[in-house]
Amino acid sequence: MTDRLDPFYPVVDCAAWVRRLVGAGARLIQLRIKQKPEETLRSEIREALVLCRAAGATLVVNDYWELAIDEGADFLHLGQEDLDGADIKAIRAAGIRLGVSTHDHAELDRALSVDPHHVALGPIWPTILKQMPFAPQGPERIGEWKRLIGDRPLVAIGGLTPERARLCLQAGADIVAVVNDVLGAPDPEERAREWIAATRSPAPAA
Repeated sequence: MTDRLDPFYPVVDCAAWVRRLVGAGARLIQLRIKQKPEETLRSEIREALVLCRAAGATLVVNDYWELAIDEGADFLHLGQEDLDGADIKAIRAAGIRLGVSTHDHAELDRALSVDPHHVALGPIWPTILKQMPFAPQGPERIGEWKRLIGDRPLVAIGGLTPERARLCLQAGADIVAVVNDVLGAPDPEERAREWIAATRSPAPAA
């Protein structure tokens, strides 16, 4: 595994999805599970890590920093609320690279205060994933965020399709995250391959 992360970044809620998407060629996957017993969470994280390592892929564990440390994860993603209870020193001591979600300048300032490995910005377009208190950022915000975070990878998320993902990459994003457009597709593996073709090939000049 290198420190250069793949631009295609599906977000899934179980190890079974990890298995399917690494089989389709995904090399960077976030495991985001909500409201499950700790034994289930631990088992899912452990299985997802085994699957990703066998495929040469990178797993990002969402939220559960203590389990990420226990299971030897390399990457962790925290939302702004997750930062409240997280032990950043313990995460650093474990050698885990941290990503943080941001939606406005105040959240970006807070994210940068913990020296994250990468920063996520969203929603770029409206999303049906969850109720968002923030208006869509639009792709024009991506260039501004990229200038502010420096060399850190920038993740764009929210309402993306392969075509919109290309626009985000052209605007300065390094990584494009997706949930519904892949997981909700009639053939998720084929849709994942469309994303891979759109994001790993050179983008046309803007």
